[in-house]
Amino acid sequence: MENLSATYEEAREDFLSALACKNFGIPYIYPWQRFVVTCILDAYECRRENQGQDDFSTAALGDDSYCHGRQIVLLPTGAGKSLCFQLPALVFPGSTLVIYPLLALMADQQRRMAGTSLGSVMFRGGMTVVEIEENFRRIDEGAKIIIANPEVLKNQRIMERLRGIGISHIAIDEAHCCSEWGDSFRPAYLGLGDVIKKINPPVVTAFTATASPSVLERVSRILFDGQAHIIRSESDRKNIWYYVRYAAAKKKEALYLASTQPRPMIIFCGTRAKAEDMAMELNVFFGDDTARFYHAGLARAEKDAVEKWFYDSTDGVLCATCAYGMGVDKKDIKTVVHLDAPSTAEAYIQEAGRGGRDGSVAKAFLIWSPADSVRFAAFPDGSRAVYMREFAESSRCRRQVLLDALGAEQAVCSGCDVCNGETNLHEADWTVAQGLVRRNRFLYTKNILEERLFRELNIQSRKHFGMNAWTHGDCADVVDQMIERGFVREGRGLRRLFWRGGLHAPATDSG
Repeated sequence: MENLSATYEEAREDFLSALACKNFGIPYIYPWQRFVVTCILDAYECRRENQGQDDFSTAALGDDSYCHGRQIVLLPTGAGKSLCFQLPALVFPGSTLVIYPLLALMADQQRRMAGTSLGSVMFRGGMTVVEIEENFRRIDEGAKIIIANPEVLKNQRIMERLRGIGISHIAIDEAHCCSEWGDSFRPAYLGLGDVIKKINPPVVTAFTATASPSVLERVSRILFDGQAHIIRSESDRKNIWYYVRYAAAKKKEALYLASTQPRPMIIFCGTRAKAEDMAMELNVFFGDDTARFYHAGLARAEKDAVEKWFYDSTDGVLCATCAYGMGVDKKDIKTVVHLDAPSTAEAYIQEAGRGGRDGSVAKAFLIWSPADSVRFAAFPDGSRAVYMREFAESSRCRRQVLLDALGAEQAVCSGCDVCNGETNLHEADWTVAQGLVRRNRFLYTKNILEERLFRELNIQSRKHFGMNAWTHGDCADVVDQMIERGFVREGRGLRRLFWRGGLHAPATDSG
């Protein structure tokens, strides 16, 4: 019996490999992909054997919890989760409904599937009756993938038709959006549990790369009433190396990184205006069309043009808001810079994970200012935002801080500035200012320190850019942030103070 079982498993492995190679040109299925596909196929078989069983409890369906047919899969960014629902779609008799968060991602995925044997249709807002009927005609003719977003599934006409076509599998991509967005600007995410119950397919799989225990529990409640089989791979992306750069004038530090780090590069910015301004400054220093910007305020045609430009670029810099965080899959991004810190470690991991999707080493830089330290200190202990401050300010492994935020495994660090001993190799603006105050025993006035800082930083700037990058206003902002954070104290002048190091508040000096 054991030999028969082993032979069956080998035959299935050979079958899946042949299927992936024939239909997608993929020569190798990674172990985690194979495991997830097997779990999906097994769950389908288990549910099929228990047809008519509406109770998803373990007691009703046996001891194997995947028999629920309701699963949450955590795979790191770049792990190839699309294959995990595309391969089963070729095997299942009915169609697979794939729910995506963004129209750009829906369109990109449909474009990628166009050259395969799957066949796909896409339901989106604003479709005419003729377009909807054409989609259902193509489904009747064998289209295997149905692409939709949560909002379009609130259309009762579409939902009634989907209920009647025999959907075999629902796959929910970026499932953490249920928790992140459902309570704010995407309430349709909170209704996906009802969508699942109405269609009631044999298998539902929710995919995400980033979910802390609290987010995971919320996703399970929204989608599956708290009953879900969890499939979790290692969360660590070993090919991403993490760095924090301490700078008060963040834009200047981003310029430095753009001149010293490998490209293609993404610079994530907190607002649309910052993305546009950062792109403009890069083009001033490095030449026209070095950089472009991307955010939700662009028209669809503008987004398409920027996406194509960046996808084809070998040395471009894309300045983007989080609108690109789950966007087009460019595999050769070498550096990801965060001008502004996301509010959670999950969001940071998701965006940093845009880098190195081809398996090569990619660097992720967070630029952290005294103002960030003040802002994140306001979050209460125990909140998810606390991990971002710890990531930036603690002296322990950056990678492990992120993994702890996800409740994930202990890992041997494959690359971060703390473990590599590289935290002080670059003198950014406040490091230069700190050195000036330390080296001089006399009292500075605020204006004198700003003037000295202006001179020192522009010496660096001319080395890197061949021109002065710093203005007196930039230097005044650096000194103001240092005063606000407590790194220097203002009395009759700016006193020389001793720092303990890192980002800790300075020790007081009564002398």
